[in-house]
This record gives sequence, structure tokens and C-alpha cells, in this order.
Amino acid sequence: MIQMSRTYLSGLALGLFSLSCVNPGGGTTSQPPCPIPGAVAADHLIQEGETHFAHLWQVTSGGENAEAYWSFSGDRLSMQVTHPDSEDSWTCDRIMVTEADGSLQQISDGQGVTTCSYFMPGDEGVIFASTKSEQATCPPRPDHSLGYVWPIHDSYEIYLHTLGGETRPLITGPGYDAEATLSPVGDRIVFTSTRSGDLELWTSDLEGNNLFQVTDEPGYDGGAFYSHDGQQLVFRTTAFTPGKEAEEASAYMELLSTGLVRPSNMELYTINVNGKERRQLTHLGKANFAPSYYPDDKKVIFASNHHDQNRPALNFDLFAIDVASGELEQITTADEGRGKQFDGFPLFSPDGKYLAFSSNRGDGPAGDTNVFIALWR
Repeated sequence: MIQMSRTYLSGLALGLFSLSCVNPGGGTTSQPPCPIPGAVAADHLIQEGETHFAHLWQVTSGGENAEAYWSFSGDRLSMQVTHPDSEDSWTCDRIMVTEADGSLQQISDGQGVTTCSYFMPGDEGVIFASTKSEQATCPPRPDHSLGYVWPIHDSYEIYLHTLGGETRPLITGPGYDAEATLSPVGDRIVFTSTRSGDLELWTSDLEGNNLFQVTDEPGYDGGAFYSHDGQQLVFRTTAFTPGKEAEEASAYMELLSTGLVRPSNMELYTINVNGKERRQLTHLGKANFAPSYYPDDKKVIFASNHHDQNRPALNFDLFAIDVASGELEQITTADEGRGKQFDGFPLFSPDGKYLAFSSNRGDGPAGDTNVFIALWR
């Protein structure tokens, strides 16, 4: 669960989006076909050094949009959406899916706060987490005097929405259940839960049954994605300072008992789905998160601020790391100042041709976060 994940498309933007790529200056472009209907040509936003981006499209326009994840067919996205300035006080994340006419359809009911959506096999349903079972309104935001913290709502449960149909609970239980993604094989769900007392990775079958606890070490294990063969997971977890592990783990558990975590220091790990061979992948420092596998599973792409020497370090870019050698490559370079320096939540399309990610880049106000699609090379 990442708190900076939101989207809003104004009526004007929806009206501009069509089934073909749209050139902001008018007319259609010579770019290849859009992977997502209605996306706007945005090659002018490719930055120097972003050599893997052959073409770029902007899917959303304005507000805060993120965690956009592909359907199994690769022609739709689900995402989290927030528009704090909307007339109906839309200040909580809602879940949207892209439609064939270039619009976004809201599939969550607007109650509580939602997070972390993902298509089910066959693309006939989407799973997401929501607090609506206990609170119809937005939960209060954390106390800013505590610094940068994320809320861990015990009321989060994982729901299944059948597109065009009903929404029902899928994974419920004591404590926090959220951050669910699916194996590309289409047989298992991975999610983060506090049902064992700490934030650990769990898996289930597609009906939310046959639960298995994958991780069991102190720290916030979350944001997991499967390898393409469904045999491994990559995830981020709390990075405790060497020599201070016991002290910092105790402080972490004390803060978690109040429903909060401090995600300032996170590293990436891989682990087999049976819970064996847990291995640290990054040793970069600061906040490394939102990892997912390359199409060949030989590399992992993720977001990080480890290269930003400012305090606070607000410049997040996409990086790739070779799973075997640890060789690191910077993928994005956007940095236009405060509120214009975030790239995150990368995920390759099922065919490996496109990369979806969220970014502050563009002509909108500082802090706007939109969904982009890059043709990969």
C-alpha cells in the first residue's frame, strides 16, 4: 500500500480521449497503436537518458493517479484514484478500470478507503482492499507530527468485484489484509496481512482459501509481485540498521501496534513461494519499493530515492537490478523540482512490450501524479 497512489480524469479530459492516440496539438500521431484506448501521445515528456522509452503515452490527466496494473489480456488497467478537490469531497482512494471508449469506470462504491487493485484471470473481475466494512467515510489521516508514516487500517479486507456485477468479500480475517496481486499463471493470490501479528506475506487460492504464510521475519513485508512462472516473489521490507536490529524492530512493532508504519528505509528481497530461500536483492539505503519482474524474470524494476542526497529525499526514479549479478541501471531521470520528481509503480504488460508507471512529469500542477505507458526497447 502506497499513499501517493491516486487519479482523476476531468470531464474535459474524458471528452478528449478516444480510441486512437491523441496528439495534444491536434490530430493523430504517427506513433504505434495505443496499448490503452484514449491515451494521449506524450513523447515530449521523455527525458534525457530515458533510452528504454521508444514512445510514451499519458493515460490520465490531473489529480493523483497510481498503482495502475494490467489486465491479463493487456488491454486494460485498474488503478487507484483520488480527487481531493471534487464536488462530492472525493478525498479517499477509489478503484477505477479503463474502458474501451477511453474513459474510466469506478468499480468501488465510494465507501471507506480502497487500495491495491488487480485483475483476476479472464479479466472478468478485479480484487481490491477496502475499509468499508467498518467505516463508510474516509479514515482520519495520520498525525503529521509523527513524521512520514503510513496508516495500517485493521479494517482493510480484500474484495472481489465482478465487472458489471456485485462486490463481495474475498479474503477477510483479523487485522489488515491488502496489497493483493496475482500470479501470471493465474492460480494464486499474494497479499500482506497482520493476521499473524506482523505485516507478512501470505498466499491464497482464487477463492481466498488455502492460506499459506510465506514470510515470518520482523518488518513490513509488502508490495509483492510474482515471477512469471509463479514460483518466486519479489517484495519490499523494512531495513533495520545493522547492529541495531533488535532495538529498531521493537520500535517498529510498537508503532505498528498504533496502526502506523514508518516506510523511510526499505530494501527489496526475493523469496520462493514456499517461504524458502529468502534473499536480499538491494543494499541501496533509503526507500526502495514497488518491485516487479522483467518479462524474462532476470531483472527487477522498482522505484527508489537512494540517489537523492537531499533531506528529505523526494526524487524517486525507476531503476532496474539484475537478479543474479546485482548490476543496477537507472531507467527514468525526471526531476523538475519539488512535486515534479516522482516516478513509481512500474509494471510490464503481459506481452512485455509496454511499461505502465506513475509520474509527476507533465504540464499539470506540482504534485499531480498521472499514469503513463511507455513502449519499451
